[in-house]
Amino acid sequence: MNKYLTELIGTFFLVFTIGCTLIIGGAGVIAPLAIGAVLMVMVYAGGHVSGAHYNPAVTLGVWLRGRCPARDVVPYWASQLLGGVLAARAVHYLSGGAIPTPLAPHLGPAMLAEFLFTFALVYVVLNTATAKGTSGNPFYGLAIGMTVMAGAFAVGSVSGGAFNPAVAISITMMGLATWANLWTDLLPEVVGALLATAVFRWVNPSDK
Repeated sequence: MNKYLTELIGTFFLVFTIGCTLIIGGAGVIAPLAIGAVLMVMVYAGGHVSGAHYNPAVTLGVWLRGRCPARDVVPYWASQLLGGVLAARAVHYLSGGAIPTPLAPHLGPAMLAEFLFTFALVYVVLNTATAKGTSGNPFYGLAIGMTVMAGAFAVGSVSGGAFNPAVAISITMMGLATWANLWTDLLPEVVGALLATAVFRWVNPSDK
């Protein structure tokens, strides 16, 4: 239960920060910095308890890599989604029910952007937080947070910069994206996680 609560809390604050910076605080350079920072600190806060996934795509990759028990996969996903939903409701309350203008992404570029940075995120997680060669390192949280920050800066205006199915669903609930476009986040995020895991195994053949 502690693991699942940790996943809920970490995902909550990630989504809460996204919503507050984009809806209440306004978009701009501060949003990617805040999002990357909160992910970093939540990874450090929860890494020793749950592995600090806060992302169904990361959980998928870590499970396929063999560092997450199969019995934890669905509860992790449920905890992450619940954390995101609760955060979306909190942002809605704090913003006074403000309705933002949703992003209208171009299909191909948006899907490529989500695929590339979900791949990058899962690849970084696997190499910094699960690999034998980096076991016990002090930088994994910074690496993971900076990956999301870089993605938000690089392609946030192209796809919304979710790189995370729980975030994609939550920002849609907040009105930052549309339900019709949700699949353009979810599909490339899943494919990105799958390919990142395959590449990790290929470049680390002895790391079982």
